[in-house]
Amino acid sequence: MGYRYITDDQYNRLVDFKGAREYHLKKDRAKKDKRMSLSEAVGQFVQDGDILAETGFSYVRSPIQSYFEIIRQGKKNLVSIGSPMSNTSYLMSLGLVNAIHLSYIGVEMRGNDKNFARAIKTGMAEIVSIWSHGAMGLGFKAAQLGTPFVASKQLLGSDMIKQNPYIKVIDNPLNTKEDPVCLIPALFPDVCIIHVQRADRFGNAVIEGPAINDIALAAACRKVIITAERIVPEMTIRDASDAAIPFWYVDAVVDLPYGALPGCMPGYYYWSREWWEWLVRICTPKQEAVEEFFQEWVHETKDQYEFIDKLGGIRFIDHARRLMEAAQANIDDSQVSFAYQEVIPKRD
Repeated sequence: MGYRYITDDQYNRLVDFKGAREYHLKKDRAKKDKRMSLSEAVGQFVQDGDILAETGFSYVRSPIQSYFEIIRQGKKNLVSIGSPMSNTSYLMSLGLVNAIHLSYIGVEMRGNDKNFARAIKTGMAEIVSIWSHGAMGLGFKAAQLGTPFVASKQLLGSDMIKQNPYIKVIDNPLNTKEDPVCLIPALFPDVCIIHVQRADRFGNAVIEGPAINDIALAAACRKVIITAERIVPEMTIRDASDAAIPFWYVDAVVDLPYGALPGCMPGYYYWSREWWEWLVRICTPKQEAVEEFFQEWVHETKDQYEFIDKLGGIRFIDHARRLMEAAQANIDDSQVSFAYQEVIPKRD
């Protein structure tokens, strides 16, 4: 693997324990109102050349509307990292991300991700390092714990070690017998956007359901943007037993209902399966089709509400909420059907 796109600074900054520590120590921890618009938050805290960490789980509780705003603002030379990192695919194909630390990109329910394959094969983007889900998660966790690395059996027996210049293998110094371990460095992305169910104006945030790597990423990343389905009074966060992210990690708070669409937000709405089928199965085989698709769905919409209008408006939202309720209840509800007709493109 070469480093045709990634700079030495981007390459080293990811594992710069001392530099990241100094940055975090200087960070303003004042308890103040951090609310701003999505456009302002992305414009101020997502800079060209940043190492952007994906959050959520592919299309579940992911800040997809925020990624669309990054597309609208035309950010460039971004380096992507995440576990998983399925949204990186279209950011690569649109020319925003040109280097990745790869753990996983895929959409099994809709076929192979041709965006990703084409971007790598044609040289639109490069793979800098390859990780397992667990190994990358340990790197984020090490950053959260304040340790420069963790020793693990992760990656041993895998060729991923050969494709990861950050990993070191040593004999376990605590064992007199031959006992190899991997040293997994603390990973410090520049910025992440975390979409949550509830947050207050200071940045205290509640994640309902699996947090994936997001709590560790909130501590690891130099800049953190919280987008929320609801902005609620601080006392409701204090009284909650499930508060996940404290305000002192957070730089911006965005009131962003439907911020995970067209993905799924646990407790709020189901995902738009037809939208993803159009993107993954029908549009991705050709670069021109991908660009036309995002021109229509992102550049020709200014926010999540105009996006919802294209999806079907209040009828779509009502159906998505009913599907979420049925999915969470895990019951056979004859009033709600998860069936839908396969998307068939029109022929000229």
